[in-house]
Amino acid sequence: MNASHAIAADAAAAHSSLRSYLLEARYECLRLLRTPSFALPSLLFPPLFYVLFGVLLNKSSGDAARYLLATYGVFGVMGAGLFAFGVTVALEREQGFLIYKRALPMPPGAYLFAKMAMAMVFAMLISLLLSILAATVGGVDLRVSQWLLLWVVNVVGVLPFAALGLYIGTLVGGQGAPAIVNILYLPMAFLSGLWLPLKLLPAWIAQLAPVWPSFHHSQIALKVIGMDAGGSLALHLGVLTGVTALFFVLARRRLAAG
Repeated sequence: MNASHAIAADAAAAHSSLRSYLLEARYECLRLLRTPSFALPSLLFPPLFYVLFGVLLNKSSGDAARYLLATYGVFGVMGAGLFAFGVTVALEREQGFLIYKRALPMPPGAYLFAKMAMAMVFAMLISLLLSILAATVGGVDLRVSQWLLLWVVNVVGVLPFAALGLYIGTLVGGQGAPAIVNILYLPMAFLSGLWLPLKLLPAWIAQLAPVWPSFHHSQIALKVIGMDAGGSLALHLGVLTGVTALFFVLARRRLAAG
């Protein structure tokens, strides 16, 4: 009887913990979806840029629409990861919200899980919007497997930028976080060949591009549609995994230190 009670108690505790994670993720997603200053730029800017540069200004080139489908997907999920963590964590830390969260009877990892889930939800929506535009007005024709794989690459690919954004959010205050994120976000996108192919940019930019995680993410996305530079998939995955682990560990240390 005691063993049965112990098993039942463990099952109830696991259920309660899982429910806490899911509820925290749900309300985090709803909160930011209801925040126009975050939701509208994150969801609309990548599709608008794609229509402008991938469709309207490149009517004679189907390759441009295909290329920018992959790279603007990366651009979109970069923003979702960096801003969702870099800005919101900085603001919540500055306002004492993290101290309040620690006082609540919730699993310690639920806060970070909710942020991660929210970033992945935004990545899903951005990738879906871009795919719809590419398949309709962009005239991009891919196999079903390519559409699905590109979607997965974008959703999972938000994690390195979420980890980097989280680390930024632990370093700076709420007022400085948007500036720091933008200083990193926009140059990194340009220097990784997300707006223009690297072959059209100066040679030194192409040589330095592998420094940026966005380059490796974009090469994986471009590999799905057969337009990458031919690098090693294992290398790209290794770099992104390393970036995710490194900045997540650094951020956890800073959060644990107070």
